[in-house]
Amino acid sequence: MPSKKALIRRPGPRLAEGLVTHLEREDVDVDLAVEQWEAYAQALRAHGWETVEVEPADDCPDAVFVEDAVVVFRNVALITRPGAESRRGETAGVEEAVARLGCSVNWIWEPGTLDGGDVLKVGDTVYVGRGGRTNAAGVQQLRAAFEPLGARVVAVPVSRVLHLKSAVTALPDGTVIGHIPKVDRPSLFPRFLSVPEESGAHVVLLGGDRLLMAASAPRTADLLTDLGFEVVVVDISEFEKLEGCVTCLSVRLRELYA
Repeated sequence: MPSKKALIRRPGPRLAEGLVTHLEREDVDVDLAVEQWEAYAQALRAHGWETVEVEPADDCPDAVFVEDAVVVFRNVALITRPGAESRRGETAGVEEAVARLGCSVNWIWEPGTLDGGDVLKVGDTVYVGRGGRTNAAGVQQLRAAFEPLGARVVAVPVSRVLHLKSAVTALPDGTVIGHIPKVDRPSLFPRFLSVPEESGAHVVLLGGDRLLMAASAPRTADLLTDLGFEVVVVDISEFEKLEGCVTCLSVRLRELYA
């Protein structure tokens, strides 16, 4: 049976100081963010996911975006080296968590940089965003770690958003979805579906035809419902102010084995 474990990390008290790159800074309500995070975690659990809470990193404002600290393929966890130097303290706790779960642990080394939000897995194809946070050396090191395991690694330019998965994610059938103004090269994806809202490009696959989405994309939710998917909506407005989305608040581990 495939595993259904999700790494999550509670927002810290300095959340409002998180980095913003492509947005104007807005005030973040940290108390509301905690409530939204708890509802997000509950939505995962309600659909069969066991949440595994990573040790807090309260000195790191962006640590709640736990996906950026690790990429997992098969049973191998690749600990990242975030492109923003201020985020590099986030990885130690995540490394401990994946090691406890039995993953084989590898690392991105200097001069490589890689953010987990730049990695989209579609079957055995691993798309890697090459842009502001992930450099060429990071792509090369990810390729060296995962290609021997059967991955096909495809580098994708990213210039209009923070991370690749800020622009695109994928449906259960492998169709990549994105909001066209934010996607550099939609032609790189064999099957691509345009969605009407930027935050509609972000889905977490909960299992079967169930998709977790942000409440800020109602038109996309309607579109995906019309296509036969069951949409589960969560409000993550405070995290969206920091360029966060539903994918980056967890790391879904589907292929663990003892």
